[in-house]
Amino acid sequence: MSRKPNVPAESADDADLQAFREAMRDVVPHSPQRSVRESPKLDARPYQREADEAEALRESLEHVPDDVLIASGDILEYRAPGVKESTYRRLRRGQFHIHDELDLHGHTVAAAKAAVRDFLAECQQRDQHCIRIIHGKGLRSGNNGPVLKRHIDGWLRRRRDVLAFSSAKREQGGAGAVVVLLKRLD
Repeated sequence: MSRKPNVPAESADDADLQAFREAMRDVVPHSPQRSVRESPKLDARPYQREADEAEALRESLEHVPDDVLIASGDILEYRAPGVKESTYRRLRRGQFHIHDELDLHGHTVAAAKAAVRDFLAECQQRDQHCIRIIHGKGLRSGNNGPVLKRHIDGWLRRRRDVLAFSSAKREQGGAGAVVVLLKRLD
């Protein structure tokens, strides 16, 4: 235990002490409070895992499986739920007026995907509801079969703005083209 040295009161300067007490008259003693600083709560969500899973899902939806074999002469057909059979039959028979077309000959898969996406968006904006996409028959694709034809089939099936599609009639390009029916703008 430490001891404070005794300082006689007479030795302190009474005038200074009196001035100090006068200056401190309105001061209220402060009782220290222990303040606990709350650290920011960390978000326990696994952001990286969620991002990885979203990327895997995106890739799985974009990827056209290699085991889906489409030959150069195969007919592509698709009808979204809710599309009338009579409308689909008219499309297959070539009874719709084709407003515009996109020729993908010479495109890589990546370039074709971008071109199809942009073309469909343009057609939607211009309210062109029946279009043709020429993908080719894939005769120069070797053992891989018609690469663009297989991708077009997968891409169009996943688009919400595509109501139906069918390989074109012989005079419209046959198995090397697809006629697409798009939703009308409301």
